[in-house]
Amino acid sequence: MKRPLEGITVLEFSQYMAGPYAGLRLADLGATVIKIERPKYGDACRQLATKGMWADGDSVLFHTVNRNKSSFVADLKNSDDIELVKKLISKVDVITHNFRPGIMQRLGLDYEAVKQINPQLIYAEVSGYGEEGPWRDKPGQDLLAQSMSGLTWLSGNSEHPPIPFGAAVADMLCGTHLAQGILAALVRKRRQGIGAKVAVSLMESVVDFQFEGLTAYLNNPEFEPVRSQQNGAHAYLGAPYGIYPTQDGYIALAMGKMSVLHQGLGDQRLAKWLDGDRYFTHRDEVKADVADILKQRSTAYWIERLELVGYWCSEVNDYQKLVASDGYLSLDMEQVVARNEQTHIRTTRCPIRFNGHTLKSQKAAPRLGADTDAISLEFQL
Repeated sequence: MKRPLEGITVLEFSQYMAGPYAGLRLADLGATVIKIERPKYGDACRQLATKGMWADGDSVLFHTVNRNKSSFVADLKNSDDIELVKKLISKVDVITHNFRPGIMQRLGLDYEAVKQINPQLIYAEVSGYGEEGPWRDKPGQDLLAQSMSGLTWLSGNSEHPPIPFGAAVADMLCGTHLAQGILAALVRKRRQGIGAKVAVSLMESVVDFQFEGLTAYLNNPEFEPVRSQQNGAHAYLGAPYGIYPTQDGYIALAMGKMSVLHQGLGDQRLAKWLDGDRYFTHRDEVKADVADILKQRSTAYWIERLELVGYWCSEVNDYQKLVASDGYLSLDMEQVVARNEQTHIRTTRCPIRFNGHTLKSQKAAPRLGADTDAISLEFQL
């Protein structure tokens, strides 16, 4: 199947996660993504190993976010290499970078400079906190952005300290927004023949992630987030929204009418919470009753009863249960990428489908500089 971005070439100066995640998605969609990497070390993510996992000299994390890309080595402190990079820039569609503010300008590769080389170029950059303001020079890192944005006060229960997400959500959201901006700019380029500068930041992405709660607060400061005393899952939703222990595991309860929950659980203790909005005004008391009821029976028992009356609920899977489940297997979310006969990595595929087809690729992340000569020949550098 011909992929929608075939024929688009991206130069990726980005390291670590947010920028490379955008590049990963563009590569999945068919773009040629060339990583511009420093000699000897390359992308710093090559040495950032999650759980100490390595494959063929690079971290498995690097393999995961850089599959289906090429690697071109250039020393950006060397004037000759800068000239080679500028020649590349003159022939590509997109460049991405996540250097701190001011660095690309010092290199002579800021937007104002490179658009003189390639006026139709899409110039896409990631920062931690934007190009202006007192935070501009702070390190753009996922946990720091989560913490500064207020996000860590939304998870857990009221007696808990601030709790960050156990995944790099700021990076992933920012990378997604960068890819969206690039795609929009490419559409405009095709229609109007002009380039664009696309800028996103970790902070703006993770603030936007909280638009639901922030909108409530901005319109009424009394509506600041208040976490439940127990079974917390959403600081702004009433009971029973949350995860509860059962006799043999856990069950997740989403939103729904208290009358339907009462019918499904079949316990008269919930009858007193049916009138008005007591499920919200007495959230913690309602949750305490629900928790006491649910721990009396198994997860499967409650799911059968609640699904019978149409109340939204689910089991709570760990990774072991998830990957063994029929639902997960039917999604066909996995693929194996191979750098060589000895290096095979089982990972996830692009979550997007086109005309019923999944977007998979067996091409692993490149060795440092593996494609420098081929790219130099192709682009006549």
